[in-house]
Amino acid sequence: MTDPQATEARASFYRAPADARRQDLVAACARVLAAKGAQGCTVRAICAEAGVSPGLLRHYFAGIGDVIAETYRHTGRQVQSALEQAVANAPDEPKDRLLAYLTASFAPEIADGALLSTWLAFWSLTRTDPIIARLHHEIYSDYRQGLEALLDAYRPDADQRLIAIALTALVDGLWLELSLGDAPFSAQDARKLAGQWLDALV
Repeated sequence: MTDPQATEARASFYRAPADARRQDLVAACARVLAAKGAQGCTVRAICAEAGVSPGLLRHYFAGIGDVIAETYRHTGRQVQSALEQAVANAPDEPKDRLLAYLTASFAPEIADGALLSTWLAFWSLTRTDPIIARLHHEIYSDYRQGLEALLDAYRPDADQRLIAIALTALVDGLWLELSLGDAPFSAQDARKLAGQWLDALV
């Protein structure tokens, strides 16, 4: 008779390598998008970057669109996790938590040239790929909802929606300049500007 616990253990054992290989392909896709843009992101390029055969990618993904979409989801989750971790590490005051969320985008792991290049490739696809467009909407909606919740805890009587839109525009612009390199301001300057604009808006 088969031991259910042994079967479950074997399933977990075999699942982990498969998940790791799938994640390796996602990471390779992100690197290809950063280096070659959406136009240069092909099954062959991703597999060459990952050091595997094209057949392996097709085993885990329906095609190039599927792996790019999964890479966008993964990248969005990574960024959101970094923002949430910044909030978790902040002092337990509503304004401090809000500023931590806003200014986490200026940290080196997010204000990064390779991440910017990957993100620009995703943006370029939003006009032509409905799945990427939907993911773009979801990722930015999640960001704004998190921002609105923190704004509500800080100033419950303010118009969180419009303030969140304004602050998002500021953060995106500063993040873009920092990520490009040689910005005429530092990450510290960016954090200061975010704080000043927050005070002006609320």
